[in-house]
This record gives sequence, structure tokens and C-alpha cells, in this order.
Amino acid sequence: MSKINKLAIIKLSAMGDIIHAMVALQFIKSKYPNIKIDWFVEGSFSKVLQYNPHIDNIYELNLKSIKKSKKELFTQIKLARKYSQNRYDLVIDAQGLIKSAIVSKLVGKKVAGFSKLSIREKFAASLYNEKITISYDRNAIDRNAKILSEPLNFTISKKDILNKKPFLFFKNEDRKVYELLSNDKKNILLIVGASWVSKMYSNEKFANITNSLNENYLIAWGSEAEKQIANKIANHSSNVTVLPKLDLNNLKALVSKVDLVIGNDTGPTHMAWALNIPSITLFGNTPGYRNTYETNINRIIESNTKVNPYKLDKNDFSIKEIDDKNIVKMAKEILYEEKN
Repeated sequence: MSKINKLAIIKLSAMGDIIHAMVALQFIKSKYPNIKIDWFVEGSFSKVLQYNPHIDNIYELNLKSIKKSKKELFTQIKLARKYSQNRYDLVIDAQGLIKSAIVSKLVGKKVAGFSKLSIREKFAASLYNEKITISYDRNAIDRNAKILSEPLNFTISKKDILNKKPFLFFKNEDRKVYELLSNDKKNILLIVGASWVSKMYSNEKFANITNSLNENYLIAWGSEAEKQIANKIANHSSNVTVLPKLDLNNLKALVSKVDLVIGNDTGPTHMAWALNIPSITLFGNTPGYRNTYETNINRIIESNTKVNPYKLDKNDFSIKEIDDKNIVKMAKEILYEEKN
């Protein structure tokens, strides 16, 4: 392999997927301390990457704007092509979509990406110079580790990932978020939203959890609909605070300070794993084994649905069938038993 001085990583979205890929950065920099790393991302997710010491430049794209205006296609192509002036030695498309593959080719000449056997949008593989094979139904974190290490001629092992250092960073956060934390009780953050309604756990059962464990609960939300859900839960609980709307910088800061995160399969819940904070992630119509890395402190609870990762069913609401008593039991194990 010729020496790689400048690397571009293409991982546009979504938040959880970006987090799953970010774990590789610390190992790349450990292997190649002098490598320069730039990351291309959808603008709405750029703050997830912000302040990471292993990233030299974060470049924002807005490919989603193309859906609203076809003229934006030319704007985004022009923008991506401009970055080719950075003269990258290697571009890695860690997304595996046709749009990310096109961006990769516009940004650099030498592009590595997944083989056609490893992605759903198989045409994307035809745009890569180097193709990496790992089954699409494998764990997403393992997939990202492989796509971001093999083209650089080294390996990130499962042991490496299990012993990772926290890799989300924040600065100049609003200190008021810390004022909501309790000194006397465990602080439990609830993540009640998700990208699909069918990925969201029951309001009533979230309320049951707060009433079963007498601790300090905080609820984060990202939209008005999620805020209404948070308020409904709070109305049936005596120990819940609905947070003000937090940007990603402040959310990272808060997650780093809580004792436990309980939430749906969505980006903010995955922040806990990235920050080595205890978590319980709830899965219904998405595969738990694929979307997280289980540890002693990062656990999952799945519904009884047999999920096909190649064809997710947005009409599967089985997450709501998960027994809240099982969540409480697991929370007690994490918060109390493992501390002894």
C-alpha cells in the first residue's frame, strides 16, 4: 500500500450510523499518527463529529435538499467536486449507497468501499477502486471497523472495540444542563423518539419504568411530536424532568454525565455506548445484534419479532410489547448489582 497522508471518510448519515463508524478513528490515528482525516457528512449531523481531535476537517453536504429542489443537485455536485482540490490519497465510502459512492468519486480518484455482496445498493460498488467484503447482516460496528481499516492495511479487532476510549467530544456546553442532574439519586436519561414511529417504545411503559425505580429521570426530545410524548410521560410520573431542546453538543455533554440511558434504537441512545455510559437499547423492528455492541454496561432488549435486516418492516410495532418489568430488572442490575 502506498503511503496514505490524506484520507477522506464519506459517512453522510444517520446519527447512529455515524457514531458506529467514528469508533474507528482512534485506531486509525494510533496506527498512523500523522495521517490527516477529513469527514464528509450531511450538515444536520455534523455536530456529532464536532471537536473530535482525530478529525482535521468536517465538510458538510446537503444531499437531502435535492429532494426539495432538483437544482440543488448541481449545487451539491459542484461542492463535492471542489473538495477534490484537497488531493486525497484515499477516499473511503463507509456508507455504501449510490449517493455516497458518487460523492466519493467526485472527491477523490482512489476510492475504497463495500463490495456488491456487502451492500443493498449494489451499483455503488462499481464506482470503487478497492472493494471490501463483509456480509450486510453482520454487526454494523464490525462492518464500519472493517471498511475503515482494511484499505489502510490493518485490522481493528473486537477486543480493540470493547476496550475503546470514549469518542464523542463537546466544548462550551451550556452548564445549565448539569443543574438538572441529581446528587442524591441516579440520573437516568430516556430517549423516547426515533426516526420511525414503529421504533418507539410505549409512553405508558416508559412512565411505568419511572414509577418503578425511584430515581431522577430526564427526557430528551428532538421534535414537537417527541416533546408531546415526553410531556405525557412526565404527567404520569413524579420524578421526571422534560429537558429543554438540546443541540447535539449539549446532548453529548449530558449523556457523558448520566448513570444510565434507556432508549429506542436511535442516535442519541447510541451516544451512551460511544461515551462508555451504561445503556439499555430497545429493539422491535430493527435487529439488536446488528445495531449495537453489547457489553456488561451496554445491554439490549428485543421484542419477539424475527427481524430480516435486508427488509425491515416499518409496520411492525412489536417494540411496544416489550415488558417494562424486564427493563426495570435490567436497569437495577446495571445501576446497583454491578457496582458492588
